Amino acid sequence: MSTEQSPAPETSVPTCYRHPGRESYVRCTRCDRYICPECMRDAAVGHQCVECVADGNRGARGAAPRTALGARGPVSAMPVVTYSLIGLCIAVYLAELASTRVVTDFMMLGRWVQPDGEVIGVAGGQWYRLVTTMFLHERGGSLGFTHILFNMWALYAVGPALEQVLGRWRYLALYLLSGLGGSVLLYLVDPSGAAVGASGAIFGLFGAYFVIGRRLGAPAGPIVFLLVINLVITFSVKGISWEGHVGGLVVGALIALAYAYAPAAQRRLFHLGMPVVTLVALAALVTAKTLALT
Repeated sequence: MSTEQSPAPETSVPTCYRHPGRESYVRCTRCDRYICPECMRDAAVGHQCVECVADGNRGARGAAPRTALGARGPVSAMPVVTYSLIGLCIAVYLAELASTRVVTDFMMLGRWVQPDGEVIGVAGGQWYRLVTTMFLHERGGSLGFTHILFNMWALYAVGPALEQVLGRWRYLALYLLSGLGGSVLLYLVDPSGAAVGASGAIFGLFGAYFVIGRRLGAPAGPIVFLLVINLVITFSVKGISWEGHVGGLVVGALIALAYAYAPAAQRRLFHLGMPVVTLVALAALVTAKTLALT
């Protein structure tokens, strides 16, 4: 038997869909209805209502359930994209340990003139470095093994929740474009600079977690604390590319804004369009900078 009560009188104050007399500002992450504390059930990001939890447990047939942001419910509970990214980064790191050429050939490098006059790096046509660098990590130096260790921990900590609420392709686009945004900002600000690491992509996930968490009514304190700590480290530890971190953070937050606040009737357009527009904008910036350097 349904537990829903009769509709409450029209009011400007949102109320729980099951308990119309109770004021609430928290939405279910799957159905987007307002829910009071009694109706909340913890989810990876935010909360779900009792009915959505029950539907998920039953594995309801018919149309696949969607999250509050329009993504189809995951085929499995396993965060496939997150684990694949972690596995890829670890595999590349092992390749780095076997050969330093992996780093020198694929790291982010804006413009470098060889002794014979050859220009290498992004300015020399090696655009792939903008992307491949996000799968590399420091072998030694000031960070050493802690570089990949922290990045993979951060990806494991925030990635599954975002993958669940965004769906796989939105989440992957967010990750890759955030990493690309970090590389592009480094190229614009310091074209002779070099960098490696998934940190730009990770900071993009941090920014997206904050934006989406706020949209879904999740507590912002933990992610804000994590962001502040990491930004302090970014600007206080020598040798860390602040451009990569800030570029990734800005791009990730902007994409997440489109994901989280797109009008329901045009959600698909926004979710497809924002990554494409972002990619085109970043490519245009790289092209303009390359022309200025050559």
